[in-house]
Amino acid sequence: MTITDLDTPHGHHEHGDPQHGKDAEAAQSHPVGSLTAAEFATVRDVVTAGADWNATTRFAYVGLWEPHKREVLAWQDGTGPLPDRQARVMLLDMETGRSTDNIVSITGRTVLTTSVLDGSAGQLPVLLAEFDAIAGIVAEDPRWVAALAARGTTIDEVVVVPLSAGHYDYPEEVGRRIVRVLAFRQDYPEDHPWAHPVDGLSAYVDTASRTITRLIDVGTLDIPAEGGNFDDPAVQGAPLTTLKPIVISQPEGPSFTVDGEWVSWANWKFQVGFDTREGLVLRQLSFTDAGEERPIIYRASINEMLVPYGDPSPVRFWQNYFDTGEYLFGRFTNSLALGCDCVGEIKYFDAVLADELGNPFTIKNGICMHEEDVGTLWKHGDMFTGSNEVRRQRRLVISFFTTVGNYDYGFYWYLSLDGTIECEAKLTGILFTSAYPGIGEPIGETAIEGDYAYASEVAPGLGAPYHQHLFSARLDMMVDGLSNAVDEIDGVRLPMGPGNPHGNAFTKKTTRLTGEASSGRLADASVARAWHIVNTEKTNRLGRPTGYVLQPEQSPTLMADPGSSIAKRAEFATKHLFVTQYDPAEQFAAGDFVHQNPGGDGITKYIAGDRPIDGEDIVLWHTFGPTHFPRIEDWPVMPVDYAKFTLKPYGFFGANPAMNVPANEPVSHCSHGHDGAAHEHTHH
Repeated sequence: MTITDLDTPHGHHEHGDPQHGKDAEAAQSHPVGSLTAAEFATVRDVVTAGADWNATTRFAYVGLWEPHKREVLAWQDGTGPLPDRQARVMLLDMETGRSTDNIVSITGRTVLTTSVLDGSAGQLPVLLAEFDAIAGIVAEDPRWVAALAARGTTIDEVVVVPLSAGHYDYPEEVGRRIVRVLAFRQDYPEDHPWAHPVDGLSAYVDTASRTITRLIDVGTLDIPAEGGNFDDPAVQGAPLTTLKPIVISQPEGPSFTVDGEWVSWANWKFQVGFDTREGLVLRQLSFTDAGEERPIIYRASINEMLVPYGDPSPVRFWQNYFDTGEYLFGRFTNSLALGCDCVGEIKYFDAVLADELGNPFTIKNGICMHEEDVGTLWKHGDMFTGSNEVRRQRRLVISFFTTVGNYDYGFYWYLSLDGTIECEAKLTGILFTSAYPGIGEPIGETAIEGDYAYASEVAPGLGAPYHQHLFSARLDMMVDGLSNAVDEIDGVRLPMGPGNPHGNAFTKKTTRLTGEASSGRLADASVARAWHIVNTEKTNRLGRPTGYVLQPEQSPTLMADPGSSIAKRAEFATKHLFVTQYDPAEQFAAGDFVHQNPGGDGITKYIAGDRPIDGEDIVLWHTFGPTHFPRIEDWPVMPVDYAKFTLKPYGFFGANPAMNVPANEPVSHCSHGHDGAAHEHTHH
């Protein structure tokens, strides 16, 4: 990833070094600096010169292979050498399906290791080239053509949506790369096909042999006719004319400084990184307290995103998507635009990735960073002294947006003046649709007697199956150092009796998590459950452990049956929290190779050894996200829905760390008008 410095509209300018070469050099000089275009080119040249490379080989993934945390910290402290720059490279031969996982030394320009995948423990991520080939493959099969004709449409009138296959023990799929295909009619080039699902029909496709291995045709349902073109002014309606402009301005520029990928803001310091699979990565978040730079998180990312659907229809039961591990959602990152995606004094970061031929390419303005006012930080008017003090809260926002098929996801990390860290997912885009059966209409061999139980009707005859969005945040913690532990805190109601004669007492219970195997925990709103990450060697001025508290949302975990295929493949999503001992090879909650993985990987494998997690270098895996029963109001485009978690200091500081935030200067637009007069406005 490199950093841009572009003039922005309306007099807004980015701040930072405009020299890409200098930024690339800065990134490369740090062990976990993002891979530069030159490094991607080196990786390509090393790989394509090898004996395994041929004309049908493609790069399925290229990313930084990070050195061990202790090696990085030793280099930073001046007690260790600069670690070797390495890349992880996954290669797929599209003709044979041969898949390899490689580690390449960029420094030494050589392939260090190569592992050949046999497919039994999962496949490499789905390639764009495979997606692009699907329409031609199914169009050549007369069974597919006939099934469309039976529904009154043709291959020229439909678009096909290739989707990850999951794992269902079909003998003909063993060792083969499979995608499953659904169709949608598109009435004209500008027509959004999501409004016209061609239901009751699905094809299972071997992408290497270019054949349909199974065609599922369980009967025709009417193709919904009403359009869903949210970008059509006729659909949007007359513009709302009563909204007045909001101007966000920092006349003296932003408060942050940027040096390469390193950012300093208020008391915060951290590194901004990017990965094809995970998207935005934040590293080494620290807070300067009384002149001491105190670490909190070594590495934070959204390492997996599962979207499981709840429709058991014969053509939809397999819809369970791992948008990170199967699709590499970082490569679909949007180029952000001022005033549309980000508002105010913006610092943009470019994302530099490798395409499927190994060539570097740039997503301009892939990451947005800015400050925003978020209301009151602290306030009190004292009845005894007459003191009346208020301070404004502001936060630094680091975000990116990615479009994965029909959905658009924004991921926002917030750093606040009082030491709070938040991660918020914003969900919008278009619902994945189905035909909504009428009463008495058959689905397979079953007639529908009432409203369909597994989807909402969002337009006439148009269904939106129930589903979940389950994000996994990997939080490599480092609260005041490497010796951390997790305490589960529950509120406890106490019965009336001795010591509590009036029944008003309640207290808390603390349970220390000691081993990985028992670290899987569920949130519980009835007891205000939270998890405290504490340092087992450092104490605050009151003699208690320094720490941060993870405050979860109270949303369901995976709704699928525990015996289901998806539950085996995504054990991480069956709990809100797992804790593991740090291992640099354990990066992904569902495992390294998620596509067609049969299960038992990722978290399931990581906790099997039951390593100790009390006073160790630990990683938290936190699952959060909404369960979506779609509304009519979610169509034809969905207003943003939100999901988040919060990390707050708990005993980390000796007092309120935001006491020294200065009061705002009074400005004219804060004063109240009189006799109905409008407020004055100051424009900068």
